[in-house]
Amino acid sequence: MAISYMTQEGYDKKMEELKYLESVERPDVVRAIQEAREKGDLSENAEYDAAKERQGMLEAKIAELKSLVATARIIDQTKLQTEEVALLNKVTIKNLKNNASMTYTIVSETEANLKEGKISITTPIAKGLLGHKVGDIVEVQAPVGKMQFQIVEIGV
Repeated sequence: MAISYMTQEGYDKKMEELKYLESVERPDVVRAIQEAREKGDLSENAEYDAAKERQGMLEAKIAELKSLVATARIIDQTKLQTEEVALLNKVTIKNLKNNASMTYTIVSETEANLKEGKISITTPIAKGLLGHKVGDIVEVQAPVGKMQFQIVEIGV
């Protein structure tokens, strides 16, 4: 099993989601299956089939989350370095083509959320920034072509 590195916040969110699925969603699915069963012939009961399918997907999601949190390693953010770009650093970069500045936090795939400014360590931009220092100009191969960024700031 692969180890998944997470922040404490990311780990807590996954645990909260797991608790919700097990304590709210699972009983709802069981109730739906029970109600569909009470309606008679299961061979032609679309409600029963749909509830069983929902149960299968829910149990798969629960198993996936359990596996994820079981292999999670919480990274102590107080020990992060800011000399070079690394996992969990908050990096401000400037696009050299249009001078637009952006700030991203580089996180594991499981915590990526562009709306929150969190990009996965597996994205082209994050891969291109890793190991570089403030002032470095990095070239990133993005879907739209090659882009150049200058690292303005590295923080936590």
